[in-house]
Amino acid sequence: QAQLVESGGGSVQAGGSLRLSCAPSSYDYKTTCMGWFRQAPGKEREGVATRASHGTTTRYADSVKGRFTISQDNAKNTLYLQMNSLKPEDTAMYYCAAEPRAPLSCVTMRPVTAFGAWGQGTQVTVSS
Repeated sequence: QAQLVESGGGSVQAGGSLRLSCAPSSYDYKTTCMGWFRQAPGKEREGVATRASHGTTTRYADSVKGRFTISQDNAKNTLYLQMNSLKPEDTAMYYCAAEPRAPLSCVTMRPVTAFGAWGQGTQVTVSS
């Protein structure tokens, strides 16, 4: 079974940057929708950004537009989330996900449960 493994989380001050990485064991990022989600304590998991198969389109949550960028390195089969101008409200566990059961979920990032594969998460903490 393919696995998604996130890395790159950490603690930064507000205004700082982090880059998260997601490396699969067997997924071909070119042919499936990939996304980043996050879950803060006491809150539901929410979509942050998705990238459609073959990198045709990207979507971002309104709260991160202009600050976060989703990208992939096809040669390394790795998905990234570059996070700039971080805010305390960005503090959460960040998850990589793949293979939504419905194509529309790649656009809407809902429902979260539509994504069939998940990583274990990487913690991002932003202090003010």
